[in-house]
Parts: sequence; structure tokens; C-alpha cells
Amino acid sequence: KPGEQKHPKEPSSLQCMHLAVVACGDRLEETLIMLKSAVLFSNRRLCFHIFAEDSLKPEFEKKLKEWPSSYTKKFESNIYPITFSVGNAQEWKKLFKPCAAQRLFLPVILKDVDSLLYVDTDVLFLRPIDDIWHILGEFNSTQLAAMAPEHEVPKIGWYSRFARHPYYGPTGLNSGVMLMNLTRIRSTHFKNSMIPGGLTWEEMLYPLYQKYKNHITWGDQDLLNIIFYFNPECLYVFPCQWNYRPDHCMYGSNCRGAEEEGVSILHGNRGVYHDDKQPTFKALYEVIRDFPFEDNLFQSLYYPLQSKFLDTVHTLCGRIPQVFLKQIEKTMKKVYENRVIVYLGANHRY
Repeated sequence: KPGEQKHPKEPSSLQCMHLAVVACGDRLEETLIMLKSAVLFSNRRLCFHIFAEDSLKPEFEKKLKEWPSSYTKKFESNIYPITFSVGNAQEWKKLFKPCAAQRLFLPVILKDVDSLLYVDTDVLFLRPIDDIWHILGEFNSTQLAAMAPEHEVPKIGWYSRFARHPYYGPTGLNSGVMLMNLTRIRSTHFKNSMIPGGLTWEEMLYPLYQKYKNHITWGDQDLLNIIFYFNPECLYVFPCQWNYRPDHCMYGSNCRGAEEEGVSILHGNRGVYHDDKQPTFKALYEVIRDFPFEDNLFQSLYYPLQSKFLDTVHTLCGRIPQVFLKQIEKTMKKVYENRVIVYLGANHRY
């Protein structure tokens, strides 16, 4: 289209969909289940960028090698140490959750990567990453990142009630799923509350943290909210089904996109995969965790999920099982059809 800006390195980004995650402490299993959900359903090749504490690196390498070759050929993985390029590394490391601030430094560290999808460790893909990756092509000429709102309802949203710093839009942003055009981030001068002329991403991070550190609760997510408050034209907002959290159903269903299309990306924050407060979220996590890679998706993933959901109908999230099942059912049908067609096609040649 006339006037539409293309990605500077589009051909290379088409070969590989880049997925970044930061794993510290006890997040090894959760991260592996997230990567497993990405590989199970995606079509194009994936490049994993795993930022992990040194003690976790050998375990990540070992576990990923244990996956069957039919899946390991679908991705390549790079494991990096935790590093912060500006300011006090210890301060950054302790900000909110251990190492979480690492995501702020991705544009600086991954200098050869054009675009990527960053996710928290507690995310599960219920459809191909290809589908969210397409959103990069929908960015207009000023947009360089995409996130979903922190909440749909201002009167029960956290930022709208408690924040003591600027935040984006009526309810703030949740940074657990974040698409980033790193090339654009690296070349942009951002408006800010510190100097009138604008600062690059790397120049801005530490002064911004110093200015607001006594007012932020959610660490790096708050800093991202402050950045996009001053630079709203840089953000593409995607709907809640791409970052679906307990808040979208635990007070009653408030994510219309998920009601219509089903959940695309599940974000089990608040530790819900590991306690009994939100059994629908825990059921999805356990079924993907326990799924034997080469088994039939319907038999060993979808049907166990349906039966687990029957035990959750006493909860507000459990009363809307179709929201959780709709997209994953559609995705599995596509995966199944593709395999059958490939199989029949291969046999047909003989």
C-alpha cells in the first residue's frame, strides 16, 4: 500500500519467528511448558531466545534435546546469561520479580534481530504463534510494540485505582505478552518527562527508573506504561484474547474477544498454575505439560482437558469452558488436517 512502511529486514524475519523469555529461580518447568505449547501448534520455524540464570542453562539444553526430532527440527534455541547494559545490575535484577527487567534490554542485546515476541514464563499458546506474528505487519509507520490492556474495566483495574505514576490509556498495559519491532525501537527517540529533546531506548531506561523507582509496584511493566504514556503513537494495542488472565473471568467474564473467538494466549499470572484458586488455568497447564509429544492431540490433549474442565464449573472461570476450548479446538483441527494431508500426499506418490 502507498506510504506503508515495511520492516527493514523483512526477508530474515519471515524465515524465523523470534520468541524471547526470561527464566530465573524456579521457572524452568513453566518455561519449558510454554515453549512446548509454542512448538505444538506453530507452523513456521521458531527461534527461541532464552535468558536464564547460569544454573538453569544446562538443564534447559538437556530438556530441549530430549524432545522428539519431529519437534526439535521446528526450532532453534539460544540461551543467554542475564545482563543489564546501563545502571546498577543488582538493582535491575531485583526489580519486581528476579530478572524480569531483562526484557527492557532486549533491543540492546539482540542487535541482529528485527522483531520478536516476548512472553512471561507463565504463558501458554493455544494457537500458532504465526497468528500473533502477523500483527507486526499491521503496525502503522510509528508503532513499534504491541501489548494488551491490563484490564477491560477501569473501576476494577489496578492502574486506574492505585497507580502513582503515569500509565497508558484508561487501564494501563500488561507486558506479559509483548510484540516488539526491535529495529524501530533502536532507531526511535522517545518523548519523556526528563529532557525535552527525546532519548533513545537505552539512554532512557536508567534515568526513568531513577525518577520513578519509589512509585512503581510492578517493576518493568510500570516502566513500559510510563514510556507509552508519553509515546502513545508508538503502541499497537491488541485485544484481551491475546493475553487472557484470571482477571478476565474471576469477577465475571469481561473479555469480549475471548467470548467470541476463544482464548488465543493464556497468561496464568498470580501463580494460578500451581495453586487451586483458578482450576481452569491449572487444568490447561497440566494437560499441556503431560501431553506426550507424538500422541493424538484430540485423544491425549483435548479430551482430558474437557473432562478436567467438568471439575471446575463451580468457579466463575469454569462456567465459561467454551472461552478456553474454542481456539484450541480450532487449532488442533488444523494441525490434524495438515498432518493427514501431508501423510496422504506422501503415500499418494507411490
